[in-house]
Amino acid sequence: MARDVSDSTPIASRDELVAWIEAGSKPAEEFRIGTEHEKIPFHRADHSPVAYQGGPEGAKGGIRGLLEGMQAALGWAPINDGANIIGLYDEKGGGAISLEPGGQFELSGAPFATIHATKDELDCHFSTLETVAAPFGIGFLSLGMSPKWRLDEIPMMPKQRYAIMANYMPKVGGRGLDMMFRTSTVQANFDFSSESDMVKKFRVSLALQPLATALFANSPFTDGKLNGFLSARSEVWRDTDPVRTGMLPFVFEDGMGFERYVDYAIDVPLYFVKRGETYHDVAGASFRDLLDGKLAKFPGERAILSDWANHLSTIFPEVRLKRYLEMRGADAGPRPFLAALPALFTGLLYEPSSLDAAWDLVKPWSAAAREKLRADVPRFGLEAIISGRRLREVAGEVLSIARVGLAKRDRRDAKGHDETYFLDPLDAIVAGRTEAERLIENYKTAWGGSVEPAFEECVY
Repeated sequence: MARDVSDSTPIASRDELVAWIEAGSKPAEEFRIGTEHEKIPFHRADHSPVAYQGGPEGAKGGIRGLLEGMQAALGWAPINDGANIIGLYDEKGGGAISLEPGGQFELSGAPFATIHATKDELDCHFSTLETVAAPFGIGFLSLGMSPKWRLDEIPMMPKQRYAIMANYMPKVGGRGLDMMFRTSTVQANFDFSSESDMVKKFRVSLALQPLATALFANSPFTDGKLNGFLSARSEVWRDTDPVRTGMLPFVFEDGMGFERYVDYAIDVPLYFVKRGETYHDVAGASFRDLLDGKLAKFPGERAILSDWANHLSTIFPEVRLKRYLEMRGADAGPRPFLAALPALFTGLLYEPSSLDAAWDLVKPWSAAAREKLRADVPRFGLEAIISGRRLREVAGEVLSIARVGLAKRDRRDAKGHDETYFLDPLDAIVAGRTEAERLIENYKTAWGGSVEPAFEECVY
């Protein structure tokens, strides 16, 4: 989320929470695709992390300088946290730029009708960012996890919510701070037309998130050496906070719908309550208590609509429901992969016959099989097994379904190309090896056991 919501409409009942999510339903002709990606900034001169206020050259060399430079170049409005600019947004309804806790620079893309438009947005973003960042000597890693820096070397961005989260994370999991400060992802967001459409898309995409993790695996380094995983980013999420992460087995159970997800979300502990510009630390408290005006850490305060919208943004399952569905399983990767993720799920979710075919494929998988796949994929990638089949074989079938879906959509660019070519990088992965496997081989051979070459070769 680029910026936290501010809406003081009082919430009187659980039903209003359900209605708020359900209001995201829209007719198929209005379906859009949203793409978000993060990237890790570094100083090209010495491969060090980039602080908010910069290095010896001062603020102009830091994250703040990047944001101010992008603001001047794009004309977007600033998002502030106190005296600090911490993001930008397009007041005309376009995209936004935000900061993750360790300075990961995120583009939350505008909702588009085609992957072609997504690619154009990405091209424009990187072109503008290069113009702004180059004079500062700042580059951006195209990896799913910081390959080198220790946690204590990474500066925290000046956002109130991140200080609250950083204090709470070690109480509920062993890797929450790694998640906050050292990981980087690409996500894609999709619409639904009704409750039943939401449920079917949720089930298909949730079952297939481990496959996305395998295809996009790109985080084999930590602390300057191999970490034993293809997607260490994904493994980190398995020890972050079990209450607010994971594969959500209830999504596949009878009775799944908007109400069932709301009941789950209400029981996920709060991080904060925002009033005005102040974030009040209520970490661990119950949203139900806030709804009833019985929050011990904030006596007498009752929930408002922004509390609900902001709370939903602090829940981190592999697929997240807000007023749309968010795919959250992939590592960040090279430029072609940033468009490949939305293309994959557009082909699966937005063409009814492909959605049916994908559901037929994953429907027989048990909850235990899905959980085992989720646990195995970070280490084994496409060699993991699901219901007696190698995931690589399943991936080929899924990509074929997605390709048919994109072909049936028949959305063409100015040169007459449809959207199927965006899947080409993923077909190459299935036929060969993942980015992580390629990097591991480089580390063992041409890189001479060093991750320093990543700062030259794994950059946008």
